[in-house]
Amino acid sequence: MIKRYPTRKIYIKDVAIGGDAPISVQSMTFSDTRDVKETLNQIKRLHFAGADIVRVAVPDMEAALALKQITKESPLPIVADIHFNYRLALEAAKWVDAIRFNPGNINEKNKIKEIVKACKERNLPIRIGVNAGSLEKEFEIKYGATAKGMVASAEYNIKFLEDLDFFDIKVSLKASDVERTVEAYRMLRPKNNYPFHLGVTEAGTKFHATIKSAIGIGSLLLDGIGDTIRVSITGELEEEIKVAKAILKDAGVVKEGVNIISCPTCGRIEADLVKAVDEVTKRTAHIKAPLNLSVMGCVVNAIGEAKHADVAIAYGKGSGLIMVKGEVVAKLPEEKLVERFLEEVEKMAKESR
Repeated sequence: MIKRYPTRKIYIKDVAIGGDAPISVQSMTFSDTRDVKETLNQIKRLHFAGADIVRVAVPDMEAALALKQITKESPLPIVADIHFNYRLALEAAKWVDAIRFNPGNINEKNKIKEIVKACKERNLPIRIGVNAGSLEKEFEIKYGATAKGMVASAEYNIKFLEDLDFFDIKVSLKASDVERTVEAYRMLRPKNNYPFHLGVTEAGTKFHATIKSAIGIGSLLLDGIGDTIRVSITGELEEEIKVAKAILKDAGVVKEGVNIISCPTCGRIEADLVKAVDEVTKRTAHIKAPLNLSVMGCVVNAIGEAKHADVAIAYGKGSGLIMVKGEVVAKLPEEKLVERFLEEVEKMAKESR
């Protein structure tokens, strides 16, 4: 069992972040925020995909003003993403549920004070969103675009907010590569107890982003680090949520849904394993119970894996076994195995409720 680093609990509307709260999943709309209808459409898509929080870009005052209507109709808590112009944060703070500012492009003390004041008035948390690609000049000159530079920026800004008697803080330390991202989070974690938002920024297309995020976010989760996460995929919405939830499950953080174990394809396979696994994947996607399902294609690994699964198919030549909790419950022809297997899975899922 992974022991999470103890952190302060904050709230983004009704979603708890940190402390004993579940690790939440976030995403970000890519619509023009001034287009209220399309932004709400994307937010609703994320809601149905299972997101807990959504972030929206606020590039100008028209977008900031649009947040009044967007937040009114949004099914998810909204975080305003602020860069360069602190006045956008002041307007957004009237409507949204949290503010994220980038200290690399909003770093004048008087401007940050105004943001803090606006957030205090509505009890909004602030995310200090440090990016390796946009560090404050003083930290970039001293450390370069390194993990040390990112941590130095975060520490400086945390201290500044604390000196203003503001503690509803969340921190992110993002780089476009896994190594700097993980190093920065690990370096900062022992130095404070604020909740961390995890992610590898500018991670790229679905293929590259999935790999980078699985390694980076997964490594940190296994260290007990992280209170909320986002998988950044270029041009994707629902896939961000799907991959994020898979990372949480496969890291052992969330005990929900099926874990399908299937052997790699090789010359010993005695059945159409790819077809069987595809069918099982599709027809068990709705199951919330934490079940280990094994679909194995030959005798080399089948019986051993099947003994440790909740429900298993152990294929042989032209036939196979159905096993439940390591016990054989049926020997059937190949064409009947998947249906019987799924019957046993559904039965166990109902018993687990």
